[in-house]
Amino acid sequence: LAVSWMPQLELIVENISDSVHKDFRLWLSSFVCQEFPVSVLQNSVKMTIEPPSGIKANLKLTYTTLKEEDLTHPKKPDEYKKLLFGFCFFHAIVQDRRKFGPIGWNITYEFNNEDLKVCIAQLKILLNDYNEIPYKVLNFLGAEINYGGRVTDDKDSRLIKTIMVDDMNASVLR
Repeated sequence: LAVSWMPQLELIVENISDSVHKDFRLWLSSFVCQEFPVSVLQNSVKMTIEPPSGIKANLKLTYTTLKEEDLTHPKKPDEYKKLLFGFCFFHAIVQDRRKFGPIGWNITYEFNNEDLKVCIAQLKILLNDYNEIPYKVLNFLGAEINYGGRVTDDKDSRLIKTIMVDDMNASVLR
């Protein structure tokens, strides 16, 4: 966000006259920012994208965002599908815990689909490179690097590792 440009944006929006085409729309997207012009916000329709509420809804959304190539694995298709579900379920849990505020996480973290996509890419690589599934590596990468890299609270770190171990282990394949 170009904070120094915000006063100019405000002037541009204020000077949009009624002479513009009736179908004209100005779309802006932004992170939360104190410097964003209040007058632009007051004269706008605001939309936000929130993660769905509930694990089932979150899983459903997650699977709809996956591409066809994300759903299959040439060498170990059965193991891959079950482990993919494990990662998706883990993702749904960490997303859903946010709605509980400080009971869910001590600090608010912005986990997103990119974290999950990295886990999926690593899962594919590890299933290709190893005969036996490296659960410790999957847990470490998921809970301490991909998702855990932004976790700063020691209790939250312990929690995310515990959730990952529950969702990414040999019993998932049964």
